[in-house]
Order: sequence, then C-alpha cells, then structure tokens
Amino acid sequence: MEFCDRCKSIMIYQGDKAICRKCGFEKEVGDEEIVTVTKKSKEEIPIIEGDVKTLPTTQVSCPACGNKEAFWWLRQLRAADESEVRFFRCTKCGKTWREYD
Repeated sequence: MEFCDRCKSIMIYQGDKAICRKCGFEKEVGDEEIVTVTKKSKEEIPIIEGDVKTLPTTQVSCPACGNKEAFWWLRQLRAADESEVRFFRCTKCGKTWREYD
C-alpha cells in the first residue's frame, strides 16, 4: 500500500504509476512489486495455508461424509466490532465449512 507524499491519503495503482485518490499527486512505481487485493464473493471460504494437522480438533459432524471430527480455526471476516467466524475442515474428507452465530 502506498500513501501520498502530499496529503497522506491512500494511492491507487494505474499502470506504472501510483495516483492519489484525493489530491491527484502521481508517483512512478518503478520495479516495486504491486499486490492487488480483490473482494471475495460470498460463496468463497477463506482457506488456511500450511499444515492443517497442527490445528486443534473438535467433535462436530461433517455435512459431507458424517465424520465426527474436524480441525477448526477462527477468522475475522467483517468489522472488528462483529464476532469472528469459526471454520471447520473434516479430518476424513477435507470438506471445509463455517459456523455462524
């Protein structure tokens, strides 16, 4: 993320330039790596990276295969004042689902 040198607002990337959304100041990006973040659809579930075998397990029924054990983790998906969402991944078939409060 790049911030404007003049007004300190967030700049957006257009081609090889960073442009301030507030005051219009432009800055050459050069060879820096630009990371693009896209909004996920409601159907997508955040997937964890790494070895899931290090996650805690709990007794819960898998909706796909009926297995009674799953790994679980918490993710903050919305604003900080809203509760976290608990995700499960079946230890048998690997299905991932979420629990809503």
